Amino acid sequence: MLKKEDYQQHISATFNTELETLRSHMLAMGGKVEQQLTTALDALMTMDSGAAETIVRQDNEVNRMEMEIDDECATILARRQPTASDLRLVIAIIKINRDLERVGDEAAKVAKQAVRLSEDGISQSRFIEIRHIGTRVTVMLRQALDAFARLDVNKAIEVVRDDFEVDTEYDTGMRSLITFMVEDPRKIGAILNEMWALRSLERIGDHACNIAEHVVYLVNGMDIRHGGLKDLEDKIQGGE
Repeated sequence: MLKKEDYQQHISATFNTELETLRSHMLAMGGKVEQQLTTALDALMTMDSGAAETIVRQDNEVNRMEMEIDDECATILARRQPTASDLRLVIAIIKINRDLERVGDEAAKVAKQAVRLSEDGISQSRFIEIRHIGTRVTVMLRQALDAFARLDVNKAIEVVRDDFEVDTEYDTGMRSLITFMVEDPRKIGAILNEMWALRSLERIGDHACNIAEHVVYLVNGMDIRHGGLKDLEDKIQGGE
């Protein structure tokens, strides 16, 4: 099992610094994306179109961070030709970087729906499903990033388990919104915007789950994608 000190001890002190800098940059991007998601949700809940438009503009900064981290990974792979745990670290960061960028995209979509819903004048009391799932996926993203920072497989498994529950809650929320549409066809346009926001939040939960799976790969060297929760736990227990 990988421990943090395993990739901090190399003959080249410069290599140590490069890996730690890469790791720090990815965590900084994670913090930026988490903040972006939190602000987008707040904008949606308070119908603050100004804050929402700011989030949409800030997505370019997340895109820039993604490209810079990609460049760092490519440079390390070319110059250092890492092996074993070092290679797993770089590969995991490449994959996590991609998921974080997509979380930023989905947060921007939530912000866009906030602008549209504020124009429609929808009552905030209708956002029960969005508020609940939004809170859940925000916590999932934070825990997935914390699992990476601490190399904590158990916390990563918790995130994957939570994703199963979020998927169920998403289905329930969508059925509820469809019922609203049937009851009041005049609100179909506005409810569709709510559905898009809910869909973006569910996708953010999926990306947080992906990040957690990458953490398991980084620490244990096991690819646990595309498996059920029981299969995941059996693999982890078998690898201990």
